[in-house]
Amino acid sequence: MLNVRNVVRDAEKAKDKKAAIGQDITIENFTKEDKSAHELIDEIGDVSKKTKGDLLKVGIDAEENERSGSFLQFDQSNVFSSSSSDSVELMNLESAIDKYSWVKDYLWQVVKPDADKYTARTALREQEEDVKSGYFVRSLPGTKEIFPIQTCMFIADENVMQTAHNIIIAEENSELHLITGCATGDDVASALHVGVSEFYLKPGAKITFTMVHNWAEQVEVRPRTGVKLYDDSTYINNYILTSPVKSIQSYPTAFCDGKNSRAVFQSIQSGQKDSIIDVGSRALLNGKGSAAEVISRAVSNDESQIFSRGHLAGLVPDVKGHLECHGLVLADDSRIYAVPELEASAANLEMSHEAAVGKIDEEEIYYLTSRGLSEEEATSMIVRGFLSMDITGLPDELANETQRMIDLSLDGM
Repeated sequence: MLNVRNVVRDAEKAKDKKAAIGQDITIENFTKEDKSAHELIDEIGDVSKKTKGDLLKVGIDAEENERSGSFLQFDQSNVFSSSSSDSVELMNLESAIDKYSWVKDYLWQVVKPDADKYTARTALREQEEDVKSGYFVRSLPGTKEIFPIQTCMFIADENVMQTAHNIIIAEENSELHLITGCATGDDVASALHVGVSEFYLKPGAKITFTMVHNWAEQVEVRPRTGVKLYDDSTYINNYILTSPVKSIQSYPTAFCDGKNSRAVFQSIQSGQKDSIIDVGSRALLNGKGSAAEVISRAVSNDESQIFSRGHLAGLVPDVKGHLECHGLVLADDSRIYAVPELEASAANLEMSHEAAVGKIDEEEIYYLTSRGLSEEEATSMIVRGFLSMDITGLPDELANETQRMIDLSLDGM
């Protein structure tokens, strides 16, 4: 049961606590916005034509074709929420707490309010200022909704500190798919986004979560994600970032506590201009027979820096983990740092990793240019091929949609 007093106490102590990794940010440089600053809309298609295009770039279809529901947050305002599915509940977090008192029991359980100053400030806004932004998604027991829920965090105003607290629950033997897109308006030069997401997968449940980021060049991004897996549950996470951003630091953690639980993290990162990208995934294998994979592809260009992290911890016997990080450096002034970690605290487990960082093979460029491609076209083809990823474990419709989002993100590279 959530103890509000303890949450506030812990958050107060950590409101200036730097994150363990990643660049530090002065939160006071960004403004807090009222949760009703933007008006509600009747249909997601009521946004401007320009915003529709921005949403589509991150996989959010304003026409809601082959979607089971949509949620849209502008800055701190929850402006739209609707579901067409009988098997999935979707609403803003504030409405969920009003409807179900037990929702509070899921708050701050797998992401702690005192993890760092980003979680702390989010918790304080939520508890002291009553700013409960973010969404609540729940798939009902025994249901399998083939079409994904789509959610979007959009920053529309300058220098805003956008916070969101999202609760996602897949009840027993249910299957849930989410597509989350994050973007900014063209006139936004600077902003801060902090998204706290907590996932709970009950026995036999499955969640696929695909996130596409398309932030402005001067936006600071600090997502904080925790995933709790019970017996025989599966969590698949696809992350795509191919546009410039000032800095991003994200390290989602899966707690594979249930027997035969499984977590898969797949990420595509393209560093451009002077972006600082610090993205990784972590899985703690606590359940017998649990398994995890962390697979990343990173390309650095211009003066960008990419930190590609992965941490797998085998804490009991009979668990398996594999970590794979491949990087491609396209410019001498760019950097890729591969940081793989394997931790074994028990016997009779299988843990492996492979990491490789290099440049494009000149022979590949020569081969393609000799067949009529320009050097730029050849490089683009090699990069796109390198960043392509086998989308595993998804229904055909969702796998095709995820691949479409990857292709769209890579356009122009």
